[in-house]
Amino acid sequence: MEDEVDRLVAAWRRERPDLDVEPLEVLSRVSRLARHLDRARRLAFSEHGLEPWEFDVLTSLRRAGAPYQLSPGQLLTQTLVTSGTMTNRIDRLAKKGLVERLPDPSDRRGVLVRLTPEGRDRADEALAGLLAQERAILAQLSQAQRGDLAGLLRQLTAPFDNIPG
Repeated sequence: MEDEVDRLVAAWRRERPDLDVEPLEVLSRVSRLARHLDRARRLAFSEHGLEPWEFDVLTSLRRAGAPYQLSPGQLLTQTLVTSGTMTNRIDRLAKKGLVERLPDPSDRRGVLVRLTPEGRDRADEALAGLLAQERAILAQLSQAQRGDLAGLLRQLTAPFDNIPG
């Protein structure tokens, strides 16, 4: 079965036979897959009235376990945004009733962000929708192939995920 990347690589091999375009065979597919995944994620989230960034914050809190709360600094670490952006996001989610701010009992100047019951329900529903979309994307691969692919992708991403700072 031929795909768009096969056509792209063939054209570059024809036009630039002096270059080794083999990396395109893998990374162009990863890039294209990321775009398809982004569309699927946006669809899954919009069905539950969420934006991707809202899902990221809500699921960070959900994964924290009961009582589903983190400090803004912990949320920053998990979502990789600036503190100003995170403050804005928390404000917007609080206005929607999906999170609440509470005083941090261990730091009287600090706050904790806690998922509300509605926020938890939305996060859970959106996650289920996302997983259905992702299962559909992976449907043509066997369980063993999915495991192999996950391992190979881990090898590529781990060095980026483990850079200090």
